[in-house]
Amino acid sequence: MNSLAAIPSPTTAAWPLGPLTLRAYALCIIVGILVACWITERRMRNRGATPYLVLDIAIWAVPGGIIGARIYSLITSPGEYFGKGLSPWEPLEIWHGGLGIWGAVAGGVLGAWIASRNRGIPLTFVMDAAAPALPIAQAIGRWGNWFNNELYGRPTSLPWGVEIHQMDSSNPGHALVMEGQPVVLGTYQPTFLYESVWDIGVAVLVWLLDRRYRFGKGRAFALYVMAYTFGRFWVELLRVDPANHFLGMRVNDWVSILVFVAALLYLLLVRGPQERLEVTESGKLRVVAAPGSGTDAGTDASEKSTTSTASGSTADDDSGGDGESGTAAADTGEDELDDAGEGTKESQPKLRSSAET
Repeated sequence: MNSLAAIPSPTTAAWPLGPLTLRAYALCIIVGILVACWITERRMRNRGATPYLVLDIAIWAVPGGIIGARIYSLITSPGEYFGKGLSPWEPLEIWHGGLGIWGAVAGGVLGAWIASRNRGIPLTFVMDAAAPALPIAQAIGRWGNWFNNELYGRPTSLPWGVEIHQMDSSNPGHALVMEGQPVVLGTYQPTFLYESVWDIGVAVLVWLLDRRYRFGKGRAFALYVMAYTFGRFWVELLRVDPANHFLGMRVNDWVSILVFVAALLYLLLVRGPQERLEVTESGKLRVVAAPGSGTDAGTDASEKSTTSTASGSTADDDSGGDGESGTAAADTGEDELDDAGEGTKESQPKLRSSAET
């Protein structure tokens, strides 16, 4: 279905760079990760963390997220990776696409948990700080699907429909060209755009409500999960790319329902003040309740004093994290995205519409 007005799609999603190939999918993911780390770092510093603590978290969380995303994709769409005519190395070739968000979240949380234990801080402190940053990363990463001409919805004549090209299997990352012109399949619902805009809205929602209610104990993260899964559900209903179904619905919709319910229960049942970090006179990090966020609820630092010094582990000795910087950061007040909002609003192609992406 063609539209008189439509969003054009790129005909190229990969560019040679010497012996390497620069792929738009990967570039969008990398930019999203960097922006999310920057926002999370600002939020953690404003909650008393020593400088560059986010790097200690990201070094575990990012690889964990990528591995988890691939495992989820392998489990939910095995036909894309195993079978006649496919390379035995296909499951490892993530630059072809195929990363599942639910696996990314699970793997990233596991990596963040390992990093948090290493630094002696609660995982919930990290997750609440990252809650509005993660949907921003997802919003940026979704544009990799636009470059790949994938993850679109039903045919449409709406003026904001997206023009989709047939990609060339013999020349990955490029549209098929016939008689000097790229082959256009038609105009479709831009589900990648819908989800990108929704993700930005989720980030703003979490930031505003967290600023108002000072969520603690992982509740800001639970709010992010709820808001994202709600939007992902209706976006998934619009998609027409191949996907596994269960009881008449796409597997990702069932996962959205289950994850939403789990996050809702967590938000309703878990209580506790917003967590902050302080540096003791002996140079140790401890967890305390943020002012104005309720009672201690067992978060007093004396019970959670860690063996980490103010500058963190040995690997952090040059990060400038002394006692004064930690407490100074804690005194800068709450929240967090005031300066980040404008800069943050704005993953390797293969000829598959990754239903789980």
